[in-house]
Amino acid sequence: MKAVAALLLVGMLILWTELPTGSAWSCPPVRVTCAIPNPPNRCYSDRQCPRHKKCCQSSCGTRCLSRLRALPI
Repeated sequence: MKAVAALLLVGMLILWTELPTGSAWSCPPVRVTCAIPNPPNRCYSDRQCPRHKKCCQSSCGTRCLSRLRALPI
């Protein structure tokens, strides 16, 4: 029984470490598309962005956005 509890605990810890770091807000929709065929990306995942920023698709490639900027006006 102890082995089952230990395996369950290890499984939960693994799942917890795989959770995304950062906030629960989502990226804004992209309304304009870029004229460049392969625009440069400034980030590829949220982990590459500073704290409280998220890697989001922009009109030309991806970039780190803060929550205030990501909210639609």
